[in-house]
Amino acid sequence: MGEYNKGILLGNLTRDPDLRYTPTGTPVCEFPLAVHHRYRLNDEVKEEVCFIDIVAFGKVGEHSKNFLHKGAQVLVDGRLSQRRWDTPEGKPRSKYEIVANTVQFLSKMTPKPAEADKSADD
Repeated sequence: MGEYNKGILLGNLTRDPDLRYTPTGTPVCEFPLAVHHRYRLNDEVKEEVCFIDIVAFGKVGEHSKNFLHKGAQVLVDGRLSQRRWDTPEGKPRSKYEIVANTVQFLSKMTPKPAEADKSADD
């Protein structure tokens, strides 16, 4: 049987995206997403919030950094990935995140002020 790994999330950024570059120059953008789930329990509406880290590479990452901000609503399509590392004390740690294939901006897209100034000079 084949394998299938797909995650589609609709949520809001809980902080501004962070952009960095790998040693080979590939852009990597990371941002946390809050995804809400509402359900009814005994005639009472309950809400759960799940916080998921998103990682976007290349142009998707650059565009995410340039156009997204805290509170922006996005639709992310990607795959679930587990990142593993050891603490300085040697303890193993891991976390799950979504590696984005696409990030659809659902809030109004306007470049951040620094980006708008830069594009005006070109």
